[in-house]
This record gives sequence, structure tokens and C-alpha cells, in this order.
Amino acid sequence: MKKLFWKTEENRLRFFWRFAAYALLIIGFMFLLSAVVEWGIRPIAGGLPDGPLLQMLSSLITTAAMLGAAVLAARRLDRRKFADYGFHFNRRWWLDLGFGLALGALLMGLIFLVEWGLGWIQIEGTQVNRAPAWPWGAWMLSDAVLFLCVGIYEEFFTRGYLLRNLAEAFRTRRIQPRTALLLAYLISSSIFGLLHLANNNASLISTLNLVAAGLFLGLGYVLTGELAISIGLHITWNFFQGTVFGFPVSGGASAASLIGITQLGPEWTTGGAFGPEAGALGLTAMLLGSLAIGLWVRASRGTAALKTNLAIYPGLAAPVAAAEAPLPEKTPQSID
Repeated sequence: MKKLFWKTEENRLRFFWRFAAYALLIIGFMFLLSAVVEWGIRPIAGGLPDGPLLQMLSSLITTAAMLGAAVLAARRLDRRKFADYGFHFNRRWWLDLGFGLALGALLMGLIFLVEWGLGWIQIEGTQVNRAPAWPWGAWMLSDAVLFLCVGIYEEFFTRGYLLRNLAEAFRTRRIQPRTALLLAYLISSSIFGLLHLANNNASLISTLNLVAAGLFLGLGYVLTGELAISIGLHITWNFFQGTVFGFPVSGGASAASLIGITQLGPEWTTGGAFGPEAGALGLTAMLLGSLAIGLWVRASRGTAALKTNLAIYPGLAAPVAAAEAPLPEKTPQSID
């Protein structure tokens, strides 16, 4: 019975129970922080109507709940340092973040230029405000905070927490670290796609494409073991998609954007009302981006190989390495 709950060799709960406990911690943090806003900030501010401030607060609450719960989960449940989820803030980490930010902006800019050049979008204006009850600048700032937060908490949850814990759970005597990591990579990316299934304008094609987007966003993590590239890429991909160029973002429209557009091209290519990631152009950009990530990792580290240590729980690293080391060859003994 104990084996159902406890993994003796790792001296911690099995993944399913750790994940359930982490989910409960998130709910608890969400309730606590929401209560602070509802019963503390709202009365002082005279109420918070729907608008950019409430959007920013909601984004910050979700991020704080995810990361706050993870700080407790790291020590008490996963038995690891919080930094081991992919937050080793050294010089290389920040360079990777800058690369991810630049890559997301560049790829979305290329999508816009291709569609514009082919006549698949019509520019209707600039500084578009679809909710004029609030200033355009307030919405732009709110979207910047929103997509910053989404990039952090979605990448942390699906890659830093879920992918790594799944890889460790799959790793057994029969399943090698590389195979375990690839399984976790595919499954966490599939979960990422399914989490967007209820979005507006979602379809089977958009969901499958978002599984591919999960693989694209997670590539930097499985090659470096850090979340910097994934977070940076996710932030600017979304921000430039919706807030700069006016595309839909995973089925939704930003309240304001730098450029206002009307989509004219074929839906299978542009993604239509769901956004570029649901179309062939988005997939092409992901492939180009994956190539760029591989080249960046190879240039900055000398190689671009899977970080198979992500599938090995640190407490088991030494025993596993010893167990997998090849046996020394026997040399014939001379007879005197």
C-alpha cells in the first residue's frame, strides 16, 4: 500500500500525489490573494470595474499563486531547490532570455510582413482602442503585464514543473533518461495544447497546432535545462501577435493594439479568428524558430543536445550514473 503513495528510492511522494498537492496549494494561494483584492483593495479603491487595472491584478495574482505554491512544493513535495525548475539567474540565463524575447518579436514580425505582402491582411489604422472607456496607453501597459505574466506562469507550469516531474516519473530501470525526457516533452506539449481547447474559435486544427507550439516553446528548456528562452519567446510571441500587430491571440482579441487589421487570407494559412499559431504560416515560423534555438544553443554552449539529466532526480544522480557505467573489460591474466 505504501508503494502507491511513496517512492522509496527518492524518499518522496509519487508524482501524482505531489501534483495533486501542488494544485491544492495553487488554489489556496489564488483564494488568499483574491480575498486580499476583494476585501482589501476593492473597498479602498472604491471598486475595481473591468478594465486594464483589473486585468493586471488578475495576471499578477495568477503568477504569484503559481510561483508561491511552487516555492513550498519545491522544498516540501519535490525535495529540490526552486532554482532547479529552470531559474538559475546567471549571466547565461539573462542572455538566453534576451534571445528568446528577440526571437518571438522577429518571428511574429515575419508573419505580419508575409501576410501583408501577400495581401492577406488589410491595415485599418494605428493605436486602435476596442474598449475606449479606458485610455489606449492603459490597455497597452496592461497587455504588457498580462503577456509577461502568461509567459512566466505557463512556461513554469508546463515546462519547468510538469515536464521535469513527468520525466523523473517516467525514468525507470527499463526507461532510459533520454526516452523519459522525450515522453515528458511530448505529453507536456499535448497538455499545453489541450489547455487551450476551450478558447474562443478553437478547433481540432488549432489544438494540434498548439501541441506543436508546445514543442516549439519547450525546445529551449529541453536543450538547456533553463526556462529563459521559453519564457522570453512566449512573452514577445503573444505581445507582438496581439498588442502590436492586432492578430487574435489563441482565439481572443486584445482590447487595444498598435496596428488594427482585417484578416483576408485563407484560414488554413493565416489561422483565421484563432490566430497565426493555428495556420500554416505559424507552423512555418515555429520550424524556423526551432532551427534558430538549436543554432543559438550550439553557439553559446558548443553543443545542442537534450539535457537528459532533467529526467534524473538529483538524489538518484550518483547511483544511476554508477549503475549505468559500463563494466571494465577483463584482461587476460598471464601465467607464470
